[in-house]
Amino acid sequence: MKRYQLLIDGEWRNASSDQWQPNINPANTDDVIGEFASATVEDVTAAVEAAHRAFPAWRGTPMVKRGDILYKAANLLEARLEDVAQAMTREEGKTLIESRGETSRGVAILRYFAGEASQPEGEVYPTALPNRMLYTRREPTGVVGLITPWNFPIAIPLWKIAPALVYGNTVVFKPAELTPLTAWHIVDVLVQAGLPKGVLNFVNGSGRVMGNALVNHPDVKAVSFTGSNTVGRAIQRQVTERGGKVQLEMGGKNPVVVLDDANLALAVEMVTRGAMKSTGQKCTATSRVFVQAGVYKQFSEALIETVKALRVGDGMDANSYLGPAVSRDQQQSVLDYLRIGQEEGAKVGAGGADLVGAAYDKGFYVPPTVFLDADVKSRLMQEEIFGPVVALTPIETLNDAIEAANGVPYGLSASIISQDIGKIMRFVDGIQAGMVHVNDETAGAEPQVPFGGVKDSSSHSREQGKAAREFYTLMKTVYLDYPGV
Repeated sequence: MKRYQLLIDGEWRNASSDQWQPNINPANTDDVIGEFASATVEDVTAAVEAAHRAFPAWRGTPMVKRGDILYKAANLLEARLEDVAQAMTREEGKTLIESRGETSRGVAILRYFAGEASQPEGEVYPTALPNRMLYTRREPTGVVGLITPWNFPIAIPLWKIAPALVYGNTVVFKPAELTPLTAWHIVDVLVQAGLPKGVLNFVNGSGRVMGNALVNHPDVKAVSFTGSNTVGRAIQRQVTERGGKVQLEMGGKNPVVVLDDANLALAVEMVTRGAMKSTGQKCTATSRVFVQAGVYKQFSEALIETVKALRVGDGMDANSYLGPAVSRDQQQSVLDYLRIGQEEGAKVGAGGADLVGAAYDKGFYVPPTVFLDADVKSRLMQEEIFGPVVALTPIETLNDAIEAANGVPYGLSASIISQDIGKIMRFVDGIQAGMVHVNDETAGAEPQVPFGGVKDSSSHSREQGKAAREFYTLMKTVYLDYPGV
C-alpha cells in the first residue's frame, strides 16, 4: 500500500512519530486508498520554522515570477485532472463528474491568481505639498497557516494557497484528515512547478493534535480557516489575542424563496441541485425553501417526485446523482436530523429513513430527504445539517419570506426564483447574506468574485477575487519628498 509523506522545508518526510493514518473510501470501506503520515506538534513547529526561513527570499521574488509558478502548476494540475478527480471521489464520496468539475475549478483558480501577479499593487494619491510623491504599496503578511475542510478538497485549499503565494507569503497547509490525497496532489503540482523549499509546507493529521501548535505559533502572522463555527470562533480568539490576522468561513443555512410567478420547473431543478448535489455537504447548500402558498402544493409535489427518482450510490458510478456521506460520523449526524425533523412534526415527503440493502452495506449512505410544513423555529430549520436534506414551508408574501429567511444565525448564500424584477431587487436588498443568487441554486462561486458571508457564517472578510489581497497583504503608505529640492 502506498504511503504519502509530509512536506517540510522542501523535503518529503515521515512524521516524527512515524505514525500512519489509513484513507478510507466512504462508498466502500473495504477500499483503503493509502496511508498518510500523521503529523505531530514537532512537525508543525518544523514546518512553521521552515516557512519563516523561506519568507525573506520568497518575498523578494518578483511577483510576476511567483505568478509564473502558479500558472505552471495550473497546467500540471490540468494534465492530471482525471487522476485527481478519481482520488477525490474515492476519498470524499462526491460523484466523479463533480470531482472533475472541482478540479477544473482548481485549475481556473491557479490561473486567475497567476494573472493577479501582473495587476497594480498600489495607488498614487494627490498631496497638499509640492515636490512630494504620495503612494501606497502592498507587502506580504508573512507566514500564513491555512486550515481547510474535506468537502471541497481542491477548490478551497487552492483559493487560499494561490493568493497567499502570489502575494509573497509562505504557507503551512493543514488539510482535512478525511481528504489527504487531493491535498497531496495540490502540494505536489506546486512543488513540481518550481516552488522553492520551505515556501509551502504540508502537514497532514489530526487538528486536535497539532491545531494549537499552528494557530498559536508567534511566527504565524495570519490564519485562514474554513470549517465549523465552534472551531472557527476558538481559532479567532486565539489568533486575535496574540495580534495575528484571522479569516473565517463557516456554516450556512441557505434559503431559497419561490414566488408564485416562478418558473416552477426551474425552481425544482435549482432546489434539487442546491440541496442534493455533493450529498448536501457544502456550506452553500440549499437547506430551507419558502414557497408562496399559491404554488406550494404544485412545487412540493414536483420536488418530491424528482427527489424520489434520484439515485444514491458510489460516486464512481456514472448513474449516481449523489454519493455517500464522507464518514460514519457525518452519516450518523444526518440520520439524527431525519429523526429530529419528524419528532418536531415536519412531514416526510421523500426519504426520511436509513437506506438498506447490499448496495449500501459498506458505505456511509444517507437518503435524499424532503420535509414539508416545517416550523421556521425548529432545529430542522435553524441548524446546519450538512446533508441532502431540505425543508419546505409555505409563506404568504415576499416580506414574510425575507423575515423567515433572515431568522437564523447564518448568512452565507440565498436565492430567489421569480420573474418580477421589482420583487427580486427587494429580496436582494433585504436578505441577510453575503451572496445572492437569482433564478439559480444557492451553491456555486466563480474565482474572480468575493466569497463570504455575514453573521455567524464568516469573520466578515472575503476570499477569492481581488478581495483576497486584503487578507494576504499589508498596506504601506509612502511619503516621498524629492531630495535636494
